[in-house]
Amino acid sequence: MKIAVIGLGVEGVNAVESLLNHGYEVYASDINHEIELSPGENLEVDLGFHDFNKIENSDAVVISPGLWNHRAFQKFISDKKLLSDILKPKKPAFTIGVTGTNGKTTTTMMLRDILEKAGFKVLTGGNAGGGFRGYTEVMLEAASGEYNLVLVEVCDMTLDFCKHNFDFDLILLTNIGRDHLEVHQSMENYLKSLKNFIKGKRVLLNKESEKIGQFTDVAEEIHFFSKIPYELNLFGDFNLENAAAAAKAAEIVGISDNIIEDSLKQFNALPGRSTVINLPHSRIVVGKTDNADATAAVLDEAEFPVIILGTPRKGELCRFEVFREVSKTNSEIVALFPGLDDTCEDARCILKEENFRGDVIKLTDVGEVVEFALKCSEKYPNVFIGGNGQLKIIEITESLKQAISAK
Repeated sequence: MKIAVIGLGVEGVNAVESLLNHGYEVYASDINHEIELSPGENLEVDLGFHDFNKIENSDAVVISPGLWNHRAFQKFISDKKLLSDILKPKKPAFTIGVTGTNGKTTTTMMLRDILEKAGFKVLTGGNAGGGFRGYTEVMLEAASGEYNLVLVEVCDMTLDFCKHNFDFDLILLTNIGRDHLEVHQSMENYLKSLKNFIKGKRVLLNKESEKIGQFTDVAEEIHFFSKIPYELNLFGDFNLENAAAAAKAAEIVGISDNIIEDSLKQFNALPGRSTVINLPHSRIVVGKTDNADATAAVLDEAEFPVIILGTPRKGELCRFEVFREVSKTNSEIVALFPGLDDTCEDARCILKEENFRGDVIKLTDVGEVVEFALKCSEKYPNVFIGGNGQLKIIEITESLKQAISAK
């Protein structure tokens, strides 16, 4: 069987890999000449154009989420020629979609741990840009394996794609914040997409959110969560909300309170997420906070005299709001390092524009970040490292732990 993959961004390239690994022949195409994907066994590649004859002669089509609403490819959706149209799971599993602005991965993994502790066979996956192997891998594995439950982390930029390709029995919405507004164009458009996504579905909403009233008239059934009432091995009130979301979803599935509580109390921070490194007279909080709301959630937890932030990509204007959020604090020092791109000067300009009164310095690499954070921890009680660049933040976290243990 031959599958056509249209669009070779991160999700598309992962789709090609998954299809080849599952024994399919693949035709892959993208209008970008610079994609690093070469033809090989069972793989035909066209770059710079899409050959519609080859696509139409394929047995099924995978349209990358970024091209989902493109007019040129709607025919394949209406003709029910998508991979999700032809795959039939051996045993349809209860499927939960986890979406929202922040906390998706932590909540998904919390819920996975609870379900597995309860004896469920769980398939967990999601968008390739979020660290999973991609939506196509979830579809293929769900069709070939026998799972009790499927967990799908849904990026807010792929809502329309996921609504069509997955039949969710429950949708968990962690929170609604300011991210990817370059894609959505406005918060109103994002909310409209969310309403369409949850229409007619059983939905689990954050009781603390000011925007939940907008969904009550479109969901078939609504449940709520707030904060878990016991302590966890995690930093921040926001993780109490993540845990409450996972707990409520597990309760809906029928898991006992004892299993839920035991599992959550054993859960540790995921790589790159907010964790605390305790020192004799201070602490360093480190974790990805790549949008303004995620940053604000951490800064609400304590006073941080020193804030060290990774910078976003040049075109991600919404994520520069992180620095406007930081400018509201009384921090003495903000240190900038290239997170995803070296946009430190852009970040510095925003801090100046917002009349930030502390010192602003630039750190060039992971080594300098670690050295500076440890030096500051000798003088200040709290140091925060966050912002953009998850892989670098993971490296910083591990390097800090190694440096401390070597002392």
